[in-house]
This record gives sequence, C-alpha cells and structure tokens, in this order.
Amino acid sequence: MSSTETGYSQAFINHLREAFERDSAARATLRRSLAFEPGCWPPAYPWVERFVPADCSASSSQRRALYAVAALYARHPKQGSTTLATALGQLMRERGSASIEKRFVALLAADAENLMDYLRQIISLLAADEKTIDYAALLDDLRVLLNPYADPDWRDRIRQQWARAFYLALNPLAQNPSPAA
Repeated sequence: MSSTETGYSQAFINHLREAFERDSAARATLRRSLAFEPGCWPPAYPWVERFVPADCSASSSQRRALYAVAALYARHPKQGSTTLATALGQLMRERGSASIEKRFVALLAADAENLMDYLRQIISLLAADEKTIDYAALLDDLRVLLNPYADPDWRDRIRQQWARAFYLALNPLAQNPSPAA
C-alpha cells in the first residue's frame, strides 16, 4: 500500500477513536452494525460516510472496507502495530489451541461475500485476550479482499502475507534466526 493510503487509513482509525471518546453511542452503534452487511445500516453512516470518497458507489469495496473496519474496531478498539495475522498467531502460540489455526485457514479461504463472518469470530478471539491490532493495515488489506473484481494475484498476495505473519508468530525463533556457525 502507498503511504497515502496508509495515512488515510490511520486518519480513519484516529477519527473512530476520537468519536468513541466523545460519544459512547458511536461505539455502540458501530458495534451493532456488525449484524448487517458493511455499509447497509443507516445509523452507522454519520461516523463512516464522511471518509467514503465521492466517486465510490454504495457497493464499492472501499466503502465496504471502511464500514467493516469501523464495526470491527467498535467490537475491539485496541489499535496497535501488530497485524491481525501476527496477533492471531501469537494468540495460538499462547493458548496452544488448534481451533485458532482452523479459523485462520478458513479466513484465508473466505471470499469477499463471507469474509466478515470469519473476521467477526477472529476479532472476538483477539478481544478476549486484549490483543492489539493494526486496524489501518487491516483496512488497506480489506479494500482488496472485499473487492470481488480485484486482481486475484493481489488477493493471493495479501493472503500469503497473512499466512506468513501467522506462522512466523507461532515460531519466535524463525523471526530471529541465530547466525550460522
């Protein structure tokens, strides 16, 4: 992602954080929006729509990604610098639960239509252990993953990056290999 896209994504997360600090109804409303398709629940519009570019259609992946991340962030507003995949890998290492890996693999295999179902489950798992997530990076990735017309190579590249981060988090020695003798 370009630095412009990442800056835009971080500005959106900052906007949500500030909205939650000013108005507790903002978080409750956006959390409630998880029950609907991203961008399809009008009470969420005041907090998200101002970030939707004017040239986006109602069903654009950009708009859907903004609403998806707003709802997920409302569910677990713990912004950090750890990617979703790394945080989930760390959680699996700590808990030793094979079901976490099964959920992660299902997330990787999900298409644009059912991706949110898996993300809701995974965010709930991470919330239970107070894991932080880089929501700006997640937003950048979801712009591609929620686009059924995106280049399949782009989607595969994101999935491969997520898989690598997840499995590296399972093996901390792989992150800092010792020098060869």
